[in-house]
Amino acid sequence: MISAGPLQGLRIVECGGLVSAAYACKLFADLGAKVIKIEPPWGDPSRQRGPFPRGRPDPDASGLFIYLNCNKRGVVADLSQRSGQEFLCGLVREADLLIHNVPPSRIDRLGLNYEHLSRVNPKLIKVSITPFGIHGPLSAYEASDLILWAAGGLAYLNGAGPGSDDLPPLKPFGWQASVQGALNAAVAALGALFARRKLGRGQHVVVSVQQCVASILELTFEYYPYMGLVASRLGQKPIQPLDFFECRDGWIFVCCVEEHQWQQLVELMGHPDWADLEIFRDRLSRARNWDALKLLMQEWMAEQSVEELYHAGQARRIPLAPVSTMGDLLRSPHLSKRGFFAVVDQPIAGRTTLPGAPYRLSRTPWQLRRPAPRLGEHTSEVLRALNTGSVWDEATSEESSR
Repeated sequence: MISAGPLQGLRIVECGGLVSAAYACKLFADLGAKVIKIEPPWGDPSRQRGPFPRGRPDPDASGLFIYLNCNKRGVVADLSQRSGQEFLCGLVREADLLIHNVPPSRIDRLGLNYEHLSRVNPKLIKVSITPFGIHGPLSAYEASDLILWAAGGLAYLNGAGPGSDDLPPLKPFGWQASVQGALNAAVAALGALFARRKLGRGQHVVVSVQQCVASILELTFEYYPYMGLVASRLGQKPIQPLDFFECRDGWIFVCCVEEHQWQQLVELMGHPDWADLEIFRDRLSRARNWDALKLLMQEWMAEQSVEELYHAGQARRIPLAPVSTMGDLLRSPHLSKRGFFAVVDQPIAGRTTLPGAPYRLSRTPWQLRRPAPRLGEHTSEVLRALNTGSVWDEATSEESSR
């Protein structure tokens, strides 16, 4: 039985491309909100990004697009044209939220000006996910995810482990800066929805992705005012063992900084003679001589199985953690038992496995109600509905039963 999501009745218009606006709207759509995604006639750029089934590019089969856009209806409109902007106004007239990631320099040209849209619908909440906000010296700049990681400071902190201090900054895989922008946009949008209950009007919410990235730097800001230090990647750690090791079938992380943990690990390794050397007598000494100790430990680790070593460590209360690959996660008994992965019957791509929600609601669970839309799939349906005043209603019984 399909239950109503906790955000049932919430109406959202999505504009833009790639990840940040799409992921923010996905969070709402998965909880029951009705989302209409507007794409240009040539499609969201994410349709051109893989992976693709069997490596064959197809705009209706992009893994990235499918993941971001299930549970949405999709329409095509050229917002640079008057007709497209009139179409947008028709959707906005009864919408609760408009979420977009169009750069500030293009907002007026595409009919996304808040003052204009608020006259169409005074209760509208417009959420602008921007690289640098809409005020300040950089506000008109456009930026990729890579630029925003660098501008936010995390690329400087990211990289290899000890001994890599001189290597260039490094970006993590994927679109993590955009995801941070999306998460903050969703939280801020919910706050604006609650505020509307008191104010009776909508408002303009502006998100700076640079600031979203900078806000998760944790204690690195305090290093300078407190200690006069500029934070960088970890470099040489003051206590050890606290590092990654390569086993015969994968990688494992070892954290044995307490003396009792170290003694248990020494016993697990068969109490090698070198463990009694004076240069390894305590965790500070082990850190000062880590180059030598790591080589000795790595020789033993290379002969071990990750899974066997992990469980042997658990039995001795030694903190060890397997380093999961994507394949490990897909095969994880724990994630499977929790129902983390979901399967959607996606046209063109076929049955597709996707990450599900990382949370659980006991009475109003999230669910996949429909596959990601094909390019322009619902344009005709929505245009007809605009003439009847029921654009936010489900159009067909077939669609409702997917």
